[in-house]
Amino acid sequence: MADGNITKDVMYGAVAPEDFESMLELDRYGARSTAFDKIISATHDHFWDPLDKRYIDFDEPFDLVNEALLPEEQQPILRLPYVAETLKDPKERIRFINYMQLYNFSSILHGEQGALNLSASLCHVLKDQGAQEYAANQTREEARHVTAFAKYIKARWDRPVECGVALKSLLIEIIEAPEVYKKIVGMQMLVEGLAMGAFAHGYRHNRDPLARKMFQLVMTDEAFHHKFGKIWADRTIPELTQPERDLIEDWTAHCAQKLLFDRGSPVQQAKIYGEFGLDPERVVADIIQRRKDRDPTRRFRGDTNIFRVLIKTLFKAGLITDRTRSFYAMYVDMDELAAEGDRMVGDDIAEDGIRYLQEINFKGRARPVIIAAE
Repeated sequence: MADGNITKDVMYGAVAPEDFESMLELDRYGARSTAFDKIISATHDHFWDPLDKRYIDFDEPFDLVNEALLPEEQQPILRLPYVAETLKDPKERIRFINYMQLYNFSSILHGEQGALNLSASLCHVLKDQGAQEYAANQTREEARHVTAFAKYIKARWDRPVECGVALKSLLIEIIEAPEVYKKIVGMQMLVEGLAMGAFAHGYRHNRDPLARKMFQLVMTDEAFHHKFGKIWADRTIPELTQPERDLIEDWTAHCAQKLLFDRGSPVQQAKIYGEFGLDPERVVADIIQRRKDRDPTRRFRGDTNIFRVLIKTLFKAGLITDRTRSFYAMYVDMDELAAEGDRMVGDDIAEDGIRYLQEINFKGRARPVIIAAE
């Protein structure tokens, strides 16, 4: 099991999920790592309850019929010739934008459910007490994210839509993987990296104050979840043999490709087009033509572009080398990423959110500010 996990630090040691007897070893109770203590202690600073209106009120209204959740420039499909000609009615264009957002929020909800199940599964296999306590804390936090996004979707649309095929298969693959490195890279680095980009983008551009508040609150937790993966990378990647590094890099690229397909493939959204009387084949044809007409050197730009945030997360963690760099270079300017600092776009948003939570959680009591990216 240890070889399969590619364990380089004892605190990431794991046992089989059915091997509870190993958790009862007496020496284990006296051998607790301290690497995650700061993250665990900070849990109190960013606590929030989606069922408590002091933190967030899901009864706040928003007129989905007359107001789009995102500005039109954030929905490029509406600029396609065929779509623009078909959807001329301003109300239909608003409905299209908001329906696309239902799909986006549903994908986030399904991803949070995956994160909940994965962190719970880590509790069963991580042998170190500190790592296990961290995983238990994350499980609790992911559970409130599921509650929050489910309540938001209920308030705005009543019911979510199905998980995309690519995302669903990836979540199942990550959660069911027996290797701990696959779980940490797949969820803590990739899915969480994509989520931080999506949340930062939503916080910046969404017109619904309730959505913006929810994104910020969730980011106060996710900044710490990402840190858990970063600690793993710092302790593990420098110690890898070349065959082990190749194995992890291939797994990383495999997961990234599935996420890029899930979020970027027009075929995945064919059902949406049909809801608006659009011929999915004509929409896809327009998208393909637009991509052909683009500058071939064009890459994802903008500090809240979700794919750029994801790839920066992987690059800064050392999960991209010259061996796999060309795959990611199809999407982003890798030299530009290399020149940037380590701070992520979501760090400032999360830190402002933590200060907001501290005012609620520690009113009248002195409490030091905890920096999410530390």
